[in-house]
Amino acid sequence: MRKIAAITLLCGLAALRSVAQTSPPAAGPQTYSFTLAECIAYAYEHQDSIKNAKLDVANADLRIKEVKGQGLPQIDGSITFQDYLRAPAQLAPAGLFSGNYNPKAPLEVLPFGPVQYSNTFQAQASQLLFNGSFFVGLQAVKTYKELSQRQLARTKIQINVGVSKAYYQMLVSVEQIKLLDANIAQLKQTFNETSQQNKQGFVEKIDVDRLEVQYNNLVTTRQNVERTLEITDAMLKFQMGMPIGDKLTLTDKLSDVNLTQNLAETAADTTFYRNRVEYGLLETAKNLNELEVKNRKAEFMPTAFANAAFANVFQENQTKYLYSHPYPYSFVGLNISIPIFSGFQRSSRLQQAKITVEKSKNDLHNAKNGLTLQGTAARVTYINSLQSLTNQKRNQGLANEVLRVSKIKYGQGVGSSIEVTQAQTALETANNDYIQSLYDALINKVNLDQAYGRIQ
Repeated sequence: MRKIAAITLLCGLAALRSVAQTSPPAAGPQTYSFTLAECIAYAYEHQDSIKNAKLDVANADLRIKEVKGQGLPQIDGSITFQDYLRAPAQLAPAGLFSGNYNPKAPLEVLPFGPVQYSNTFQAQASQLLFNGSFFVGLQAVKTYKELSQRQLARTKIQINVGVSKAYYQMLVSVEQIKLLDANIAQLKQTFNETSQQNKQGFVEKIDVDRLEVQYNNLVTTRQNVERTLEITDAMLKFQMGMPIGDKLTLTDKLSDVNLTQNLAETAADTTFYRNRVEYGLLETAKNLNELEVKNRKAEFMPTAFANAAFANVFQENQTKYLYSHPYPYSFVGLNISIPIFSGFQRSSRLQQAKITVEKSKNDLHNAKNGLTLQGTAARVTYINSLQSLTNQKRNQGLANEVLRVSKIKYGQGVGSSIEVTQAQTALETANNDYIQSLYDALINKVNLDQAYGRIQ
């Protein structure tokens, strides 16, 4: 019981310290009655971390369009205007145009220079014909989108796990309060009966005091669990992205949870690691690294562009005649860039990319072993928790029976009040152990489903 309370308090404080924010509240508190599946569905729509992951997927779509746009025609326009406030001099060797050419004489200024006013309108277009990196980039952005989709799936799984654990923790806390209420009611009855017997002189005052101490402790424990339940409720809403002020009622029952579902198939599944989103993320990362190798190889290939331009030029020394006589020109061309030697830079980049691919393969192999180990540990831990739950449930029944018999013996005068007190304490311990084992079994079930990739 103390373990559950401590875990709840730590999780609650961590949630309050988190920088993540929940969705803005609606106009006034809302009321919901949700099953676990409905809580998860709500979280998928309202949790901000999932919203951000969805935005990353949308951003990946735009990135694909951006890269595809590099292969479409590129068209630009320009307008230039020049007014020579002081025209530059046009120089030539002395006598070049007069027949008295003298190469040793100073240069002379020509009688004509640039036109005072110039206005040019130009449109130019280019089209990528071949670029190896461009085609590799198209593959890379599609893989990048796959990566963002897998990251969205991982975020959903994390939210699913968080919501499930908080939901189960609330159910266990409610069950704990029910057991405490039953114990308090039973102890209250015993306390009243013993008080009456004390007044009649049949039992000592110390017997009444023992029962009163137990009763006060139980009441305090119930109050603590009830207050802790408020933190658990807030934590569940936080995990869902629900405003803390809203009212949430859980409609699932602990009896609805099938703790042994798929347990037989778990031991026989040896390739479950492939279902883990973490393994898929590493596979996608490896694919991206392999595409980077292709991109480095493409750097050794030529790049070809086709280009064309049309311009209209207006020139005149007086503005009133500037647009009287246009001087148009146009051209089409082909530009081919051929890489020849870069001081071994391209070769070094290619080798680095190949090394990165080898590292990603090693990471993938290590992840396989790590995820297999994690799954095995989760399965063993879950089986142990189920056995513990069965044992604690049996102990709980035995403790109830011992208390019943102790009360009968005490009422018939063949037992002592100490036996009743000890039996009551044993029942409280059995109930606490049962609650803890129930919590462990539910949490370990979520951990097992996560380890085997069953949460999608």
